[in-house]
Amino acid sequence: METARSLIFHLVDIMNAEPDKTFNIAVSGGSTPALMFDLWANEYADITPWKRMKLYWVDERCVPPEDSDSNYGMMRSLLLGIVPIPYENVFRIRGEVKPAKEAVRYSELVSQQVPKKNGWPEFDIVLLGAGDDGHTSSIFPGQEALLSSDQIYVTSTHPRNGQKRIAMTGFPILTARLVIFLITGKAKAEVVEEICHSGDTGPAAYIAHHAENVELFMDAGAAMYVRND
Repeated sequence: METARSLIFHLVDIMNAEPDKTFNIAVSGGSTPALMFDLWANEYADITPWKRMKLYWVDERCVPPEDSDSNYGMMRSLLLGIVPIPYENVFRIRGEVKPAKEAVRYSELVSQQVPKKNGWPEFDIVLLGAGDDGHTSSIFPGQEALLSSDQIYVTSTHPRNGQKRIAMTGFPILTARLVIFLITGKAKAEVVEEICHSGDTGPAAYIAHHAENVELFMDAGAAMYVRND
């Protein structure tokens, strides 16, 4: 919980440092950001410049927003439906639409909305998690080719349950002004060790090693194998 609090304060500080700027922020789903979104809505809504935030999604499960698997649905119930962020500043991935068609639509939307750098959209902040298998942005081990896709978003498939996903590819993540990993819990300790000490073993480690500006927010459990050398 303290890790999530620290990240909220950090994000608010970043936005306060550029008071005339509207920030393009891409967020991820999962249980760890869910805790953060809940805290943000209930404890820190009044210190956050909601009108200067435009929200996008890093990835989405191909389900309707009412489904419990929906990343957008989770954030809507915990945060967006509570805080005064303008409706027109929220750009959701439509998980209920045919995946390939939606990946194209959302790629075009992001291309139009987010300023470019070297031909790719340059998000101000991309907030990522990491699975215990080393995946990030619904790009799973064995799907590393998606990291070098020439599309902004593509479809992916969960290797165990076959669920279709829509995922931001490697270059838009690597181009972001700031990439932040939020990782908590002992179950993620080995992934954190890979990110910090290994080669590019898996999508999360690859992103962490190659993005222009990366920060890790993690708790003691996730950091238990991290060396200080």
